[in-house]
Amino acid sequence: MIKSKNIDIFAIIAIMLAILISLIFIFPKYFNIQELHHEPAYVRKLFDNTYVHRIDIISDDWDYMIDNAMDEEYVLADLVIDNEAFDNVGIRVKGNNSKRLTHEYGSERYSLKIEFDHYNDDTYYGLDKMSLDASFQDNSYLKTWISLDMMKYLGMKTPLFSYVDVYVNGENHGLFLAIEEMEEAFVKRNYGNDHGQLYKPDYKSLNDLNYDIALKYIDDNVESYPNIFDNAKFNPSSEDKKALIDALEIVTNGENLEAAINVESIIKFFILETFVVNLDSYIGHTGHNYFLYEEDGILEMIPWDHNLAFGTYCLGMPNPINDSSLIINYPIDTPNSFEIMSNRPMFHEVMKNDEYFKMYYELYDDFITSYFESGYFDGMIEDTYEMIKEYVAKDRTKFCTYDEFALAKKNDSGILPSKS
Repeated sequence: MIKSKNIDIFAIIAIMLAILISLIFIFPKYFNIQELHHEPAYVRKLFDNTYVHRIDIISDDWDYMIDNAMDEEYVLADLVIDNEAFDNVGIRVKGNNSKRLTHEYGSERYSLKIEFDHYNDDTYYGLDKMSLDASFQDNSYLKTWISLDMMKYLGMKTPLFSYVDVYVNGENHGLFLAIEEMEEAFVKRNYGNDHGQLYKPDYKSLNDLNYDIALKYIDDNVESYPNIFDNAKFNPSSEDKKALIDALEIVTNGENLEAAINVESIIKFFILETFVVNLDSYIGHTGHNYFLYEEDGILEMIPWDHNLAFGTYCLGMPNPINDSSLIINYPIDTPNSFEIMSNRPMFHEVMKNDEYFKMYYELYDDFITSYFESGYFDGMIEDTYEMIKEYVAKDRTKFCTYDEFALAKKNDSGILPSKS
């Protein structure tokens, strides 16, 4: 027979263990336990990128949306994705210069943004938002695909992507690239439910200094960083905002950088952007087109929007030169003028650190060796070309001829300069 005193001790121990287990589940990172990320079903559905998917857009408001494309107004649509129906979805035109030029060309081939939960709380197997990239200024249909594949290969946090054959109200609308938008589903998939804050810094006017987009510390006032905090994806608290500003101060001062940034992640960001010569990005004139992730005062940068990569961006360049050999050999440690790069502390201060500069070159060399010299790249390009060529051939809205597409693919496969 167990005495009552012992029963009390056992009960207290059981209660304490239950509390401890509950705390571990609620705050796993404080117990140095890696939080398990549940893979949502949409990863294996639409974003299986081993084949071309089909999306049917059915909307009575399609013509209205196209006629008012510059307004970027959401309209109601029903979608059929690989023979599965999803009703009451929000859809709108997206883009900046690509949107404006598509309008001027008189084309209906706009890139699109699809928001599954715009009118209700529904999702596509857990996915809240995605975009359909129109391959503007990309006769190969491959620039964004290659950039995203490189991100994935480098081990970066990469949005999912796959090719889709799009139909609008029963008519073929062309081959697009579906891309997972960096919203709540993306962050939960990559960082877990207990994630940090996500921002998409962007300018309101190019005539401003836009030091906040450049990730320069200005002062401790939240109001000094409108281009960051006005573009928050979630709802950052005052503590979140202070943590980000404190991190920017460390980065701008250039000391103890590991207290403010995920160094390897930041270096991989610049490996990608410098290799694909993406001047419509942080290393370019405007300094935008990236996402900024902050958790516990540590910053990461996630690349975004590569339709003008591979040297096809000219804004801010007084005398753009159409010479691919110069673009291919663009310097990786001075990817732009000193005037621009000295005002990009996330690159400038990291590269001033001898240890990180050495890491940059070592990781760059590993990437070149494994991605290109191993034969992986050539095989990936050939497989992707074979997968999409019949869809490009029937694409009635494409910006180029089929022969121009085939020629562009040939040029893409020769992206790496010879060592001769």
